Amino acid sequence: MSDTFVVEAELRSDEGKGASRRLRRLEAKVPAIIYGGDNAPVSLSLVRKDFEKHLETEAFYSAILEITYDGKKEKAILKALQRHPAKDYPMHADFFRVEANKALKVSIPLHYINEESCVGVKLGGGRIQHTLNEIEVSALPADLPEFIEVDMAEVDLGDVIHLSDLTFPSGVTSTALTLGGDRDMAVAAILAPKGAKGDSDEDTAEAAGDETGEEDGAES
Repeated sequence: MSDTFVVEAELRSDEGKGASRRLRRLEAKVPAIIYGGDNAPVSLSLVRKDFEKHLETEAFYSAILEITYDGKKEKAILKALQRHPAKDYPMHADFFRVEANKALKVSIPLHYINEESCVGVKLGGGRIQHTLNEIEVSALPADLPEFIEVDMAEVDLGDVIHLSDLTFPSGVTSTALTLGGDRDMAVAAILAPKGAKGDSDEDTAEAAGDETGEEDGAES
């Protein structure tokens, strides 16, 4: 990954729901925790405005972060983020320590490219349906990508792109595909124009949706 994010934190001694509420309300800070590896979990607090600035960048969610506190620096990923249900501001963050020689499972965003020149849209008059916006991958920390590209240029009307059609960087694998071919879920499809004869929007969308639904059901 090209971006290096430094998250400055402070040790937090007061714990519990009451202490967390006071931290958020009176000090404009976000309670957090860093855990994993051989070291004990550590309770932290983050300056809310600084943390929110990080959260505005897509790459932050899948990047290897540098968490600094009490004179220490630790590498970690953002494992979980709790937001306010109505106002959407961050309420709590979980950071998971990473080790250079241990693979991680991380959700990576999908970037759809060449949609404007897509054969199925430009020549066939279809429209693109994104079934997935992110996928889970497994890789060593140094190999984690910021995103996975989905090239739509040669996708024709009625076609469905699957996980197995994607190009993964060296050292990166789809966690779903490692579980077997029946986990090869749909990623995107080109739906037929409304009113066209043959395969309808519903047929193509249903085919893509069924595959995704089967995958979700298999993982639950």
